[in-house]
Amino acid sequence: MFYRVLLNLKKMKKIVILILVFTSINTFSQKFEGLAETPPLGWNSWNTFATDINEQLVKDIADKFVELGLKEAGYEYIVLDDGWMAKERDTHGNLIADPIKFPSGMKALADYIHSKGLKFGLYNCAGSKTCAGYPGSRGFEYQDARSYASWDVDYLKYDWCNTDKLNAEGAYITMRDALKAAGRPVVFSICEWGDNEPWKWAKDVGHAWRVTGDIINCWDCEVGHGSWSSWGVWKIINMRKDIRKVAGPGHWNDFDMMEVGNGMADAEDRTHFAMWTMLTSPLIMGNDLRVASKETIKTLANKEVIAVNQDKLGIQGFRFSNEGDFEIWIKPLENDAWAITFVNMSDKPLSLNFDWEKHDIGDDVNGKRMEAKQQKFKIRDLFNHKNLGDTSKNLMAEIQSHDVLMVKLEKK
Repeated sequence: MFYRVLLNLKKMKKIVILILVFTSINTFSQKFEGLAETPPLGWNSWNTFATDINEQLVKDIADKFVELGLKEAGYEYIVLDDGWMAKERDTHGNLIADPIKFPSGMKALADYIHSKGLKFGLYNCAGSKTCAGYPGSRGFEYQDARSYASWDVDYLKYDWCNTDKLNAEGAYITMRDALKAAGRPVVFSICEWGDNEPWKWAKDVGHAWRVTGDIINCWDCEVGHGSWSSWGVWKIINMRKDIRKVAGPGHWNDFDMMEVGNGMADAEDRTHFAMWTMLTSPLIMGNDLRVASKETIKTLANKEVIAVNQDKLGIQGFRFSNEGDFEIWIKPLENDAWAITFVNMSDKPLSLNFDWEKHDIGDDVNGKRMEAKQQKFKIRDLFNHKNLGDTSKNLMAEIQSHDVLMVKLEKK
């Protein structure tokens, strides 16, 4: 009898252990939920500064978030891209901040950013080296995740250089699990350039995933760099097809950091910003905020445009039609509202005359119809902050070259 009881106790102990192991695995095998329920808004150092970054620059950017009204507009993440770390790990294999660029270390910098009511992000890479040749995370994923947690990091951009024959999905799952095991909630931004079709597998792995290679500050160009290219705004917009259905709260198609304020015309900047908003892409600034023009800040801090990006439905917009030299994009919003963006693709000003009753506006993927013939909608010009009447009359406007008319329609 005693032997039978002892045997049963041993069996029960094994069952408990198996339950605990399964629970542990299940806990770690998922990303942090409840983060990035709308696309992240912030700033990243790469587009303007590449690896030429330092402690004072980052503090200045944080100060500008507050001074320029960007924090109030909703921007919160300040992300250091490649080049923040020393060229070698320490004797224990830990990542360390470059002692010249960041003499106070990452924790002190995170504390400064947090003191402004903002959040702090860092970069690393799934390969043995980052794209700029600094220590990557391959083989150090859990160790690096613990470092990020100890520094109070809120956001990780994770790149894909020097990965040899790694499997992308597996590599990103490893870092996802490492971040979860470290215990500090982190927005996980996957950056493998869309080469491995992350929209097919990354929903449960990261909070956003890059869908293209690197952006460059031009309207519609490709700039070659030997084995890879940088892409202009419209090259990126047109690069992927049929991926909008996978975007939604907590999992976004990322069309790369923005080039607003980096040398394009103001009109092109407005269109660039409007399109990233319509596409529900993360809105990550990439310019030098210390010297940004008033027009650039006016564009970036436009709360009415940002609200379209941050709409709770989280539906990615899409091209509705091409009419002459106009591109027309639509995006369903909550409360049966709609955002519609008219882009002048030509090199000269164009007159828009849009008859609402002649266009059957809808989104078949999400089962949304506008029904303009049965219901009148108020029209709001989001960049100029003015009302344009309603849909009982044609929408008429003069739109400059490469400029945009972005409107929100709400039921009367």
